[in-house]
Amino acid sequence: MFTYKKHYFLVSLLLLLIEICIALFVTQPFIRGFLGDVLVVLLLYTLLRSFIRITIKVACTIVLLFSFGIEILQLFNIAERWNITSPILITITGNTFDILDLVAYTVGVLLIAVFEYKFFKKWKQ
Repeated sequence: MFTYKKHYFLVSLLLLLIEICIALFVTQPFIRGFLGDVLVVLLLYTLLRSFIRITIKVACTIVLLFSFGIEILQLFNIAERWNITSPILITITGNTFDILDLVAYTVGVLLIAVFEYKFFKKWKQ
């Protein structure tokens, strides 16, 4: 079940660096709010595929359900309810529900599916 795919891991590191740069230096709402959420789905996907041998469809489903789950927790102010004060944890869990985030996560998963199929023809793997 556990495996190591170097190319996915390297892409994960690159996406993590981009996300950190967005969080630290970007104030433009579209990039920070929407594009950042699209990229975080790509990051989760590549990280998952780095270490676990699962199909693309299963990985996309897991990432989408996880992302939606975090967003639903934001709807119920989970960070506030659990008294989370760490800026890093607040950034990870988020603190504001936004329906557009669900759209961004879906766009991210669709990009993954198109990219994997178009460029690698691996949708069934």
